[in-house]
Amino acid sequence: MTPGDGPTNAFSLSLDVDGPIAVITLRGRLEEPTMVDLGTMLDQVVENGYSSLVVDLVALEVLAFPGPALIADAAQRLAERSRELSIRSPSTPIQRLLVAHGLGDLIRDEEFEPMTGPVGRRDQPGGPDGLRDGESAVRASLWDPPPTADPPSPSPSAAGVGALPTDDDLIDGTLRLVVELARATVRGADGVSVSLRRHGRLATAAASDQTVLEMDTHQYATGEGPCVDASNQGRWFHAHSLSAEVRWPAFTPRAMSLGIRAILSSPLVAWGRPVGALNIYSHQALAFPTDDQRLAMKFATEVSAILTDAGIGATDDQRSERFQASLRSREIIAQAQGVLMEREGLTEEAAFTALRVHSQRSGVSLRARAQELTASTRTPHRLTGPPDDAARRD
Repeated sequence: MTPGDGPTNAFSLSLDVDGPIAVITLRGRLEEPTMVDLGTMLDQVVENGYSSLVVDLVALEVLAFPGPALIADAAQRLAERSRELSIRSPSTPIQRLLVAHGLGDLIRDEEFEPMTGPVGRRDQPGGPDGLRDGESAVRASLWDPPPTADPPSPSPSAAGVGALPTDDDLIDGTLRLVVELARATVRGADGVSVSLRRHGRLATAAASDQTVLEMDTHQYATGEGPCVDASNQGRWFHAHSLSAEVRWPAFTPRAMSLGIRAILSSPLVAWGRPVGALNIYSHQALAFPTDDQRLAMKFATEVSAILTDAGIGATDDQRSERFQASLRSREIIAQAQGVLMEREGLTEEAAFTALRVHSQRSGVSLRARAQELTASTRTPHRLTGPPDDAARRD
Protein backbone atom coordinates (compact mmCIF):
# COMPACT_ATOMS: atom_id res chain seq x y z
CA MET A 1 0.00 0.00 0.00
CA THR A 2 1.36 3.44 -0.84
CA PRO A 3 0.53 6.79 0.71
CA GLY A 4 -2.86 8.05 -0.37
CA ASP A 5 -4.21 4.63 -1.31
CA GLY A 6 -6.10 4.07 1.91
CA PRO A 7 -7.76 5.80 4.84
CA THR A 8 -6.01 8.76 6.41
CA ASN A 9 -5.54 6.86 9.65
CA ALA A 10 -3.64 3.99 7.95
CA PHE A 11 -0.51 3.11 9.88
CA SER A 12 2.92 3.82 8.45
CA LEU A 13 6.33 3.08 9.87
CA SER A 14 9.52 4.59 8.52
CA LEU A 15 13.20 4.62 9.46
CA ASP A 16 15.64 7.44 8.65
CA VAL A 17 19.33 7.08 9.36
CA ASP A 18 21.84 9.94 9.47
CA GLY A 19 25.25 8.76 10.58
CA PRO A 20 24.95 7.50 14.18
CA ILE A 21 21.37 8.74 14.67
CA ALA A 22 18.27 6.73 13.75
CA VAL A 23 14.76 8.18 13.66
CA ILE A 24 11.70 5.92 13.62
CA THR A 25 8.56 7.81 12.59
CA LEU A 26 5.09 6.44 13.36
CA ARG A 27 1.97 7.80 11.68
CA GLY A 28 -1.73 6.98 11.99
CA ARG A 29 -2.99 4.22 14.27
CA LEU A 30 -0.49 1.75 15.76
CA GLU A 31 -2.71 -1.19 16.71
CA GLU A 32 -2.22 -4.90 17.31
CA PRO A 33 -1.81 -6.19 13.72
CA THR A 34 1.12 -3.83 13.00
CA MET A 35 2.80 -4.08 16.42
CA VAL A 36 5.14 -6.77 15.08
CA ASP A 37 6.54 -4.31 12.55
CA LEU A 38 7.45 -1.81 15.26
CA GLY A 39 9.16 -4.54 17.27
CA THR A 40 11.10 -5.71 14.21
CA MET A 41 12.33 -2.21 13.40
CA LEU A 42 13.31 -1.49 17.01
CA ASP A 43 15.29 -4.74 17.02
CA GLN A 44 17.11 -3.62 13.86
CA VAL A 45 18.11 -0.29 15.35
CA VAL A 46 19.25 -1.81 18.66
CA GLU A 47 21.39 -4.41 16.91
CA ASN A 48 22.91 -2.06 14.29
CA GLY A 49 25.01 0.11 16.59
CA TYR A 50 23.42 3.56 16.29
CA SER A 51 24.43 5.90 19.11
CA SER A 52 20.91 7.24 19.60
CA LEU A 53 17.34 6.53 18.53
CA VAL A 54 14.53 9.05 18.22
CA VAL A 55 10.95 7.71 18.14
CA ASP A 56 8.88 10.41 16.42
CA LEU A 57 5.21 10.27 17.47
CA VAL A 58 4.06 13.71 16.31
CA ALA A 59 1.78 12.19 13.65
CA LEU A 60 0.66 9.15 15.66
CA GLU A 61 -3.06 9.06 16.50
CA VAL A 62 -3.38 5.80 18.45
CA LEU A 63 -0.78 3.83 20.40
CA ALA A 64 -2.22 0.50 21.48
CA PHE A 65 -0.87 -2.17 23.80
CA PRO A 66 1.92 -3.37 23.81
CA GLY A 67 3.49 -0.36 22.04
CA PRO A 68 4.78 1.37 25.19
CA ALA A 69 6.30 -1.90 26.42
CA LEU A 70 8.13 -2.37 23.11
CA ILE A 71 9.58 1.15 23.34
CA ALA A 72 10.53 0.66 27.00
CA ASP A 73 12.32 -2.60 26.18
CA ALA A 74 14.27 -0.95 23.34
CA ALA A 75 15.23 1.93 25.65
CA GLN A 76 16.53 -0.50 28.27
CA ARG A 77 18.52 -2.50 25.73
CA LEU A 78 20.07 0.68 24.32
CA ALA A 79 20.90 1.95 27.82
CA GLU A 80 22.72 -1.32 28.52
CA ARG A 81 24.89 -0.46 25.52
CA SER A 82 25.44 3.13 26.74
CA ARG A 83 23.15 4.44 24.01
CA GLU A 84 20.03 6.58 24.21
CA LEU A 85 16.39 6.49 23.13
CA SER A 86 14.17 9.58 23.13
CA ILE A 87 10.52 10.12 22.19
CA ARG A 88 9.58 13.15 20.13
CA SER A 89 6.35 15.18 20.43
CA PRO A 90 3.58 12.71 21.32
CA SER A 91 0.01 13.98 21.49
CA THR A 92 -1.39 14.70 24.95
CA PRO A 93 -3.33 11.37 25.25
CA ILE A 94 -0.32 9.36 24.06
CA GLN A 95 1.98 11.33 26.36
CA ARG A 96 -0.23 10.41 29.32
CA LEU A 97 -0.07 6.77 28.27
CA LEU A 98 3.72 6.89 28.03
CA VAL A 99 4.02 8.57 31.42
CA ALA A 100 1.79 5.89 32.94
CA HIS A 101 4.25 3.29 31.61
CA GLY A 102 7.22 5.11 33.19
CA LEU A 103 8.49 6.62 29.91
CA GLY A 104 7.97 10.29 30.77
CA ASP A 105 11.71 10.96 31.13
CA LEU A 106 12.27 9.91 27.51
CA ILE A 107 9.89 12.50 26.02
CA ARG A 108 11.54 15.41 24.24
CA ASP A 109 9.70 18.35 22.66
CA GLU A 110 12.63 20.25 21.24
CA GLU A 111 13.00 20.57 17.48
CA PHE A 112 15.36 18.21 15.69
CA GLU A 113 17.38 19.01 12.60
CA PRO A 114 15.88 17.42 9.45
CA MET A 115 17.48 14.25 8.25
CA THR A 116 19.72 14.30 5.21
CA GLY A 117 18.27 12.76 2.07
CA PRO A 118 18.33 8.98 1.95
CA VAL A 119 20.64 7.29 -0.48
CA GLY A 120 18.55 4.15 -0.55
CA ARG A 121 14.88 3.30 -0.20
CA ARG A 122 12.96 0.06 0.05
CA ASP A 123 9.20 -0.27 0.22
CA GLN A 124 8.39 -3.44 2.09
CA PRO A 125 4.73 -4.34 2.41
CA GLY A 126 5.66 -7.40 4.42
CA GLY A 127 7.81 -5.52 6.91
CA PRO A 128 11.45 -4.39 7.00
CA ASP A 129 13.96 -7.16 6.53
CA GLY A 130 17.03 -5.49 7.96
CA LEU A 131 19.46 -2.71 7.13
CA ARG A 132 21.90 -3.06 4.27
CA ASP A 133 25.57 -3.00 5.20
CA GLY A 134 27.45 0.12 4.18
CA GLU A 135 24.46 2.38 3.74
CA SER A 136 25.00 5.80 5.28
CA ALA A 137 21.28 6.49 5.23
CA VAL A 138 18.28 4.24 4.71
CA ARG A 139 14.56 4.83 4.55
CA ALA A 140 12.34 1.78 4.94
CA SER A 141 8.60 2.41 4.68
CA LEU A 142 5.66 0.25 5.62
CA TRP A 143 2.02 1.07 4.87
CA ASP A 144 -0.25 -1.54 6.36
CA PRO A 145 -3.67 -0.56 7.68
CA PRO A 146 -4.82 -2.88 10.45
CA PRO A 147 -7.55 -5.23 9.20
CA THR A 148 -9.64 -4.55 12.28
CA ALA A 149 -9.90 -1.91 14.93
CA ASP A 150 -10.12 -4.45 17.73
CA PRO A 151 -7.83 -3.61 20.66
CA PRO A 152 -5.14 -6.19 21.39
CA SER A 153 -6.06 -6.38 25.04
CA PRO A 154 -9.80 -6.99 24.88
CA SER A 155 -11.82 -4.69 27.09
CA PRO A 156 -14.81 -6.11 28.91
CA SER A 157 -17.90 -5.96 26.70
CA ALA A 158 -21.45 -6.48 27.91
CA ALA A 159 -22.71 -7.64 24.55
CA GLY A 160 -23.40 -11.36 24.54
CA VAL A 161 -21.96 -11.93 28.01
CA GLY A 162 -23.44 -14.50 30.32
CA ALA A 163 -22.26 -15.69 33.70
CA LEU A 164 -18.48 -15.80 33.96
CA PRO A 165 -17.29 -19.42 33.59
CA THR A 166 -14.92 -20.67 36.28
CA ASP A 167 -14.33 -24.25 35.13
CA ASP A 168 -10.58 -24.58 34.51
CA ASP A 169 -11.12 -27.81 32.58
CA LEU A 170 -13.37 -26.00 30.10
CA ILE A 171 -10.82 -23.20 29.63
CA ASP A 172 -7.95 -25.66 29.27
CA GLY A 173 -9.89 -27.61 26.63
CA THR A 174 -10.32 -24.43 24.61
CA LEU A 175 -6.64 -23.57 25.00
CA ARG A 176 -5.63 -27.04 23.79
CA LEU A 177 -7.60 -26.40 20.63
CA VAL A 178 -5.85 -23.06 20.16
CA VAL A 179 -2.47 -24.78 20.62
CA GLU A 180 -3.26 -27.33 17.92
CA LEU A 181 -4.51 -24.66 15.52
CA ALA A 182 -1.43 -22.51 16.06
CA ARG A 183 0.88 -25.46 15.51
CA ALA A 184 -0.90 -26.36 12.29
CA THR A 185 -1.05 -22.84 10.82
CA VAL A 186 2.16 -21.08 11.93
CA ARG A 187 4.63 -22.42 9.41
CA GLY A 188 7.72 -22.33 11.61
CA ALA A 189 6.03 -23.98 14.60
CA ASP A 190 7.32 -27.32 15.84
CA GLY A 191 5.66 -26.95 19.23
CA VAL A 192 3.19 -24.61 20.94
CA SER A 193 2.08 -23.96 24.50
CA VAL A 194 0.00 -21.55 26.57
CA SER A 195 1.42 -20.27 29.86
CA LEU A 196 -1.18 -18.97 32.30
CA ARG A 197 -0.93 -17.40 35.74
CA ARG A 198 -3.17 -19.13 38.25
CA HIS A 199 -3.15 -18.55 42.00
CA GLY A 200 -0.17 -16.24 41.57
CA ARG A 201 2.02 -18.76 39.73
CA LEU A 202 2.74 -19.45 36.08
CA ALA A 203 1.83 -22.90 34.77
CA THR A 204 1.32 -24.48 31.37
CA ALA A 205 -2.40 -24.78 30.63
CA ALA A 206 -1.91 -26.51 27.25
CA ALA A 207 1.10 -27.90 25.38
CA SER A 208 1.50 -29.71 22.08
CA ASP A 209 4.14 -32.18 23.35
CA GLN A 210 6.37 -33.14 26.25
CA THR A 211 9.41 -31.22 24.99
CA VAL A 212 7.44 -27.98 24.94
CA LEU A 213 6.09 -28.68 28.41
CA GLU A 214 9.65 -29.23 29.65
CA MET A 215 10.72 -25.95 28.01
CA ASP A 216 8.02 -24.06 29.88
CA THR A 217 8.67 -25.81 33.19
CA HIS A 218 12.37 -24.98 33.05
CA GLN A 219 11.55 -21.31 32.51
CA TYR A 220 9.21 -21.24 35.50
CA ALA A 221 11.87 -22.90 37.67
CA THR A 222 14.67 -20.50 36.70
CA GLY A 223 12.45 -17.43 36.46
CA GLU A 224 13.83 -16.53 33.05
CA GLY A 225 12.96 -17.15 29.43
CA PRO A 226 10.71 -15.65 26.75
CA CYS A 227 7.47 -17.13 28.08
CA VAL A 228 8.18 -15.80 31.59
CA ASP A 229 9.11 -12.35 30.29
CA ALA A 230 6.11 -12.13 27.97
CA SER A 231 3.80 -13.22 30.80
CA ASN A 232 5.26 -10.71 33.26
CA GLN A 233 5.95 -7.73 31.02
CA GLY A 234 3.01 -7.98 28.65
CA ARG A 235 5.01 -7.70 25.43
CA TRP A 236 6.13 -10.18 22.83
CA PHE A 237 9.62 -11.72 22.87
CA HIS A 238 11.23 -13.16 19.76
CA ALA A 239 14.40 -15.20 20.05
CA HIS A 240 15.42 -15.33 16.38
CA SER A 241 18.33 -17.70 17.01
CA LEU A 242 19.15 -19.17 20.42
CA SER A 243 22.76 -19.68 19.40
CA ALA A 244 23.18 -15.88 19.49
CA GLU A 245 20.84 -15.27 22.45
CA VAL A 246 22.22 -13.65 25.63
CA ARG A 247 19.06 -12.62 27.50
CA TRP A 248 18.40 -15.93 29.28
CA PRO A 249 21.72 -17.58 30.24
CA ALA A 250 20.15 -20.23 32.48
CA PHE A 251 17.40 -21.20 30.04
CA THR A 252 19.04 -21.01 26.60
CA PRO A 253 21.52 -23.94 26.95
CA ARG A 254 18.71 -26.21 28.17
CA ALA A 255 16.49 -25.24 25.25
CA MET A 256 19.26 -25.87 22.73
CA SER A 257 20.03 -29.26 24.28
CA LEU A 258 16.44 -30.24 23.44
CA GLY A 259 16.80 -29.09 19.85
CA ILE A 260 15.04 -25.71 20.15
CA ARG A 261 16.58 -22.98 17.98
CA ALA A 262 13.95 -20.18 17.88
CA ILE A 263 11.10 -19.09 20.17
CA LEU A 264 8.26 -16.63 19.76
CA SER A 265 6.27 -15.70 22.89
CA SER A 266 3.25 -13.39 22.59
CA PRO A 267 1.60 -11.92 25.70
CA LEU A 268 -1.91 -12.82 26.82
CA VAL A 269 -3.79 -9.92 28.39
CA ALA A 270 -7.06 -9.99 30.30
CA TRP A 271 -8.74 -7.10 32.07
CA GLY A 272 -5.86 -4.80 31.20
CA ARG A 273 -3.09 -6.90 32.75
CA PRO A 274 -0.73 -9.62 31.43
CA VAL A 275 -1.82 -13.08 32.56
CA GLY A 276 0.28 -15.43 30.43
CA ALA A 277 1.81 -16.07 27.02
CA LEU A 278 1.33 -18.04 23.82
CA ASN A 279 4.68 -19.73 23.14
CA ILE A 280 5.79 -21.11 19.76
CA TYR A 281 8.98 -23.17 19.49
CA SER A 282 10.95 -24.16 16.40
CA HIS A 283 13.83 -26.53 15.66
CA GLN A 284 15.13 -24.07 13.06
CA ALA A 285 16.76 -20.69 13.65
CA LEU A 286 15.12 -17.68 11.98
CA ALA A 287 11.93 -19.73 11.72
CA PHE A 288 9.36 -16.96 12.21
CA PRO A 289 9.11 -14.36 9.42
CA THR A 290 6.82 -11.34 9.76
CA ASP A 291 3.74 -13.20 8.53
CA ASP A 292 4.18 -15.86 11.21
CA GLN A 293 4.68 -13.19 13.86
CA ARG A 294 1.44 -11.51 12.78
CA LEU A 295 -0.42 -14.80 12.91
CA ALA A 296 0.95 -15.59 16.35
CA MET A 297 -0.18 -12.21 17.62
CA LYS A 298 -3.66 -12.79 16.20
CA PHE A 299 -3.88 -16.11 18.05
CA ALA A 300 -2.72 -14.35 21.22
CA THR A 301 -5.41 -11.71 20.77
CA GLU A 302 -8.11 -14.36 20.44
CA VAL A 303 -6.84 -16.24 23.49
CA SER A 304 -6.81 -12.95 25.41
CA ALA A 305 -10.46 -12.48 24.49
CA ILE A 306 -11.26 -15.99 25.73
CA LEU A 307 -9.50 -15.35 29.03
CA THR A 308 -11.22 -11.99 29.44
CA ASP A 309 -14.61 -13.61 28.87
CA ALA A 310 -13.67 -16.26 31.42
CA GLY A 311 -12.88 -13.62 34.02
CA ILE A 312 -9.20 -14.57 34.26
CA GLY A 313 -7.31 -11.75 35.97
CA ALA A 314 -10.45 -9.83 36.94
CA THR A 315 -10.80 -8.28 40.38
CA ASP A 316 -13.93 -8.83 42.48
CA ASP A 317 -15.14 -5.33 41.61
CA GLN A 318 -14.62 -5.96 37.91
CA ARG A 319 -16.48 -9.26 38.13
CA SER A 320 -19.39 -7.57 39.89
CA GLU A 321 -19.47 -4.72 37.38
CA ARG A 322 -19.43 -7.12 34.47
CA PHE A 323 -22.17 -9.26 35.97
CA GLN A 324 -24.38 -6.18 36.36
CA ALA A 325 -23.63 -5.17 32.78
CA SER A 326 -24.59 -8.67 31.67
CA LEU A 327 -27.94 -8.36 33.43
CA ARG A 328 -28.59 -5.00 31.79
CA SER A 329 -27.74 -6.44 28.37
CA ARG A 330 -30.14 -9.32 28.84
CA GLU A 331 -32.90 -6.91 29.83
CA ILE A 332 -32.36 -4.73 26.76
CA ILE A 333 -32.27 -7.76 24.43
CA ALA A 334 -35.47 -9.14 26.00
CA GLN A 335 -37.20 -5.79 25.41
CA ALA A 336 -36.09 -5.80 21.76
CA GLN A 337 -37.41 -9.35 21.34
CA GLY A 338 -40.76 -8.18 22.65
CA VAL A 339 -40.84 -5.33 20.13
CA LEU A 340 -40.21 -7.72 17.23
CA MET A 341 -42.74 -10.23 18.54
CA GLU A 342 -45.41 -7.53 18.64
CA ARG A 343 -44.51 -5.83 15.33
CA GLU A 344 -43.80 -8.89 13.23
CA GLY A 345 -45.84 -11.57 14.97
CA LEU A 346 -42.70 -13.62 15.65
CA THR A 347 -42.08 -16.23 18.28
CA GLU A 348 -39.54 -15.50 21.00
CA GLU A 349 -36.93 -17.73 19.34
CA ALA A 350 -37.55 -16.23 15.88
CA ALA A 351 -37.26 -12.70 17.28
CA PHE A 352 -33.89 -13.48 18.85
CA THR A 353 -32.69 -15.07 15.60
CA ALA A 354 -33.71 -11.94 13.68
CA LEU A 355 -31.76 -9.77 16.11
CA ARG A 356 -28.69 -11.97 15.84
CA VAL A 357 -28.75 -12.12 12.03
CA HIS A 358 -29.11 -8.35 11.72
CA SER A 359 -26.24 -7.87 14.17
CA GLN A 360 -23.95 -10.16 12.17
CA ARG A 361 -24.81 -8.58 8.82
CA SER A 362 -24.52 -4.98 10.00
CA GLY A 363 -21.41 -5.49 12.10
CA VAL A 364 -22.96 -3.97 15.23
CA SER A 365 -23.18 -5.77 18.55
CA LEU A 366 -26.34 -7.58 19.58
CA ARG A 367 -26.84 -5.18 22.45
CA ALA A 368 -26.42 -2.12 20.20
CA ARG A 369 -28.98 -3.49 17.74
CA ALA A 370 -31.39 -4.17 20.61
CA GLN A 371 -30.94 -0.62 21.90
CA GLU A 372 -31.68 0.79 18.44
CA LEU A 373 -34.84 -1.25 18.20
CA THR A 374 -36.18 -0.34 21.63
CA ALA A 375 -35.34 3.34 21.05
CA SER A 376 -37.43 3.32 17.86
CA THR A 377 -40.57 2.62 19.91
CA ARG A 378 -40.27 5.81 21.91
CA THR A 379 -42.35 8.76 20.63
CA PRO A 380 -40.32 11.97 20.96
CA HIS A 381 -41.91 14.66 23.10
CA ARG A 382 -42.90 17.59 20.88
CA LEU A 383 -42.41 21.07 22.21
CA THR A 384 -45.45 23.33 21.98
CA GLY A 385 -45.38 27.05 21.24
CA PRO A 386 -47.74 29.92 20.66
CA PRO A 387 -50.34 29.24 17.95
CA ASP A 388 -49.65 30.75 14.58
CA ASP A 389 -51.97 33.25 12.92
CA ALA A 390 -53.91 30.62 11.02
CA ALA A 391 -54.58 28.72 14.23
CA ARG A 392 -55.79 31.91 15.94
CA ARG A 393 -58.27 32.57 13.10
CA ASP A 394 -59.60 29.06 13.46
